[in-house]
Amino acid sequence: MKIPTLAEAYRLLDEAHERNPGPWRAHSINVGRAAQYIAQACPTLALDADACLILGLLHDIGRREGITGMRHTYDGYQFLIAQGYDDAARICLTHSFPDRNLNAIFGKWDCAPDELAFLQGYITQCVYTDYDRLLQLCDAIAMDIGFVLMEKRLVDVILRYGGTTEQTLAKMRTYFALQSYFAQHIGASIYTVLPGVIENTFA
Repeated sequence: MKIPTLAEAYRLLDEAHERNPGPWRAHSINVGRAAQYIAQACPTLALDADACLILGLLHDIGRREGITGMRHTYDGYQFLIAQGYDDAARICLTHSFPDRNLNAIFGKWDCAPDELAFLQGYITQCVYTDYDRLLQLCDAIAMDIGFVLMEKRLVDVILRYGGTTEQTLAKMRTYFALQSYFAQHIGASIYTVLPGVIENTFA
């Protein structure tokens, strides 16, 4: 798998946070930890738990370019491709589109038309793996404060980005389907392997 070492992933994350400080760094760490915990609890899927941590740490690395909307997915992909980390770059794109609908976004598109066309083509042709699915799920259950019930995370995002669209409900259903998928492989709720969910959700 073309990803950096854990030490390098943290270095890239810290460098990016220095360029654009914000709660997205803590969120990224928690996405990685959630992915690691769930991967460890799903032996039938044969996921590399350490790789899942690294992928989570870097999924929002496009935030290094400053305060942007959905452009961070494209910027992250381009940055990691240039570093030779193709598999980590892939997650920068796939983590935001569990239902493959580029119109079902939280926030706004701020890419140029040719960049948006590239994204559309990439997501349309991409065959999602369990790594893609897991990082999509973990992005929806991790906040900067820690792991939370998905409902809290989704409501937080909806409120911060100004409400829902016609596509929001379908995207939320996809997230809940991902939750069920991994719960089936764990043999229990995903929240049983994530510490602090109750405290963080109801704090």
